[in-house]
Amino acid sequence: MGAPDQKDQGLAREARGVAVVIAATGLLWLGAQWLVGPGDRYAVLFDLAALAAFFWALVVTWRIWRRQKRQGE
Repeated sequence: MGAPDQKDQGLAREARGVAVVIAATGLLWLGAQWLVGPGDRYAVLFDLAALAAFFWALVVTWRIWRRQKRQGE
């Protein structure tokens, strides 16, 4: 009975980490756009970094979903 609880806690911890990454990425990207302006060449660098972070969050969320679905079977 203890093992599923630990797995659920691990999934919840990982999901919270993804949520923090998504929120922080959004806020940092908005701050970077405000600092450098949307037409600056450094804005592209911040855009690419934000895209990478969002893609990472998407992949980890998909892995969490698959793991949770597998536990339900």
